[in-house]
Amino acid sequence: MPRPVLTTRDFENTPDGGEITITPDTLVTPLARDELDRRRISVRVEEASQAGAPSNFGRIVAVGADHGGFALKEELKGHLREWGYTPLDLGTSSSEAVDYPDYAEAVANAIVRGDAWRGVVIDSAGIGSSIAANKIPGARAALCYDRATARNSREHNDANILSLGARLIPAELAREILAVWLKTEFGGGRHQKRVDKIRAIEERHRKP
Repeated sequence: MPRPVLTTRDFENTPDGGEITITPDTLVTPLARDELDRRRISVRVEEASQAGAPSNFGRIVAVGADHGGFALKEELKGHLREWGYTPLDLGTSSSEAVDYPDYAEAVANAIVRGDAWRGVVIDSAGIGSSIAANKIPGARAALCYDRATARNSREHNDANILSLGARLIPAELAREILAVWLKTEFGGGRHQKRVDKIRAIEERHRKP
């Protein structure tokens, strides 16, 4: 049976600031997600007892890394499970040399398709993966190196992908950054206008 899909037409009569309810397996299109954010419409996922299926979309975190980030990826997956999240591992599967853009693209695609709630990309410095992920329209990847940048990227920029440099920060700090990043909500308000401008830049440069 195909997954239900939420499009902008499904909530066009919902007032701004209102709420809609979806089932746990609903696929939210990138355009619908942007419109929900713009109109400040909240989305409530039915409980498992109501929907008849586990409600875990808001707990799925896509993770991807090249060889330089492989070990840290494996460690952070363990923390995600401890915190009640479900890691969606998109590679790589060993420390054999690979190319970071492939895994950054995979994570970004998972986010904009609605396969995961948030994403994490890891390479040696974190810079290349953040650049690659941000080439995907709808992805907002932020390279964070301490708790303050993690919090800022969520509060101000509504970042949906966290980029980490495995050889520039210790694993314990990476764990703390990830924990802060996951629990920090987007601030909205004056920041919403600026995120909207980021989306507008994407729209202006989309290929026809």
